[in-house]
Amino acid sequence: MPDPTSPLLHFDALAPMRAQVRAWRSDGETIVLVPTMGALHAGHLALVEHARGLGRRVVVSIFVNPTQFGPNEDFGRYPRDIAADLGLLRGVGTDAAWVPDTATMYPEGFSTRIKVTGPSEDLCGAFRPGHFSGVATVVMKLVNQVQPDAALFGEKDFQQLHVIRRAMRDLDRDVAIHGMPTLREADGLALSSRNRYLNPEERIAAPRLHAVLTGIAEGLAAGKDAGPLLEEGRTLLEAAGFTPVQYLEARDADTLVPIARATGPARVLAAAYLGRTRLIDNVAVAL
Repeated sequence: MPDPTSPLLHFDALAPMRAQVRAWRSDGETIVLVPTMGALHAGHLALVEHARGLGRRVVVSIFVNPTQFGPNEDFGRYPRDIAADLGLLRGVGTDAAWVPDTATMYPEGFSTRIKVTGPSEDLCGAFRPGHFSGVATVVMKLVNQVQPDAALFGEKDFQQLHVIRRAMRDLDRDVAIHGMPTLREADGLALSSRNRYLNPEERIAAPRLHAVLTGIAEGLAAGKDAGPLLEEGRTLLEAAGFTPVQYLEARDADTLVPIARATGPARVLAAAYLGRTRLIDNVAVAL
């Protein structure tokens, strides 16, 4: 069990972060990285607790990455509360918090970006140009900084998980990338830092996203064609106030290729706006 009284090491400069990593390595300890953008919630804390089973030391990074936000997205209003985040991390026994600023991550003259074709090119990639390049670049930098044996991500952004795995594989980074099933509120809404943007009426409607995805997944598991299920699902989402529905898709879980029927591991994925808030979610097809 984590010891909430143990000290949380807090680093905002790279040299002492690397020195601590070297010290752990010299003691033969394994390290797991949990990258976050802060505004931590129960889903993040579950990642930390799961990471504890994957390695001896757990490092949580907190960095709101500007390169993965588009010009009209919510970078400026993305929730930030470092003091609260550090308190939560202490409570679950995190070993270290890596909290770099933008100048540390992207020093003057920085000019390198990673572009991952294939898994990044449609779904969210079609609506957020440059987003996955920003994700792949910052995750690669975090991995290079912390030098973990493994890194852990939630499956709520299932496409992001594919992109990160591809980047690490293609660039020969010897780090295991683990996904963890999405944590949800009791009514099914996926935990997300952006949920705090929802007004009371939107919060009541928000669980319909998961409900619709679940219904489609159940239909696919029963052998039904994806086309009519997705068409009906889009109608249901729009009736619940989701507009626009950017995408609602049935995809192969291993390749993200569109499917007409579920004959193997599959996911139903969606992104839609509820008011000003963009929500994403996905549900596995149980075969």
